[in-house]
Amino acid sequence: MKAYKKYMAELVGAFALVFIAAGAVCADFYLRREGGQGLGLLGISIAYGVVMIVVIYATSYISGSHVNPAVTISFWISKRMDPNTAIMYILSQITGAIIAGLALKVLFPEALNTVYLGTCMLSPGVSIGRGILMEFIVTFFLVFTVYGTLVDKRATAGFAGVAIGMVTLFGAMIGGTISGGAMNPARVFGPAIASGQFTHHYVWWIGPILGGIVAGFVYDQLFADVRK
Repeated sequence: MKAYKKYMAELVGAFALVFIAAGAVCADFYLRREGGQGLGLLGISIAYGVVMIVVIYATSYISGSHVNPAVTISFWISKRMDPNTAIMYILSQITGAIIAGLALKVLFPEALNTVYLGTCMLSPGVSIGRGILMEFIVTFFLVFTVYGTLVDKRATAGFAGVAIGMVTLFGAMIGGTISGGAMNPARVFGPAIASGQFTHHYVWWIGPILGGIVAGFVYDQLFADVRK
């Protein structure tokens, strides 16, 4: 398969992921502004989990459905991907995320200076360390599930999308109360570029990237099938 198809799949997948996940936050704001109940944390988390399922089933056979720099960097560090390909994957993911953020800016202009187009923020009273730790933990479980369902040849075929989507849903639901439960630097970077909100932005790079790297190391050392 030509390389550009993989990069386009990552771009489109990241666009869909960020547009729906951050868009759910924007929609929640609009609903609440009009006096409605809104989507709430559960509804926003469900949107994130479901779009992850859709993206995986739509693009996994093309690019592997990383749609997340933390996943790609973990693959790079564990030598499952060469550096040049990894860099192109990350650039594609970031580009898709930025396009999604700009689309949200056009569609939800009143969410620009209120919920910052769905950009993740630390909850009031939450320290930077707690935010990084939360993103580390939830991303660890996400990337660990990617290794166990998409990478490991022993995994039952066809269930990766559901498994990864459910982990995403639970991670967003639990992490949402602390750090937003992004588990993905691109998920935050796209809306941040469009809204200009970069407060403590490094939290959503450090936590997910470290979580992904450790997940890959743990899986390789303890669970991977090393038989030839």
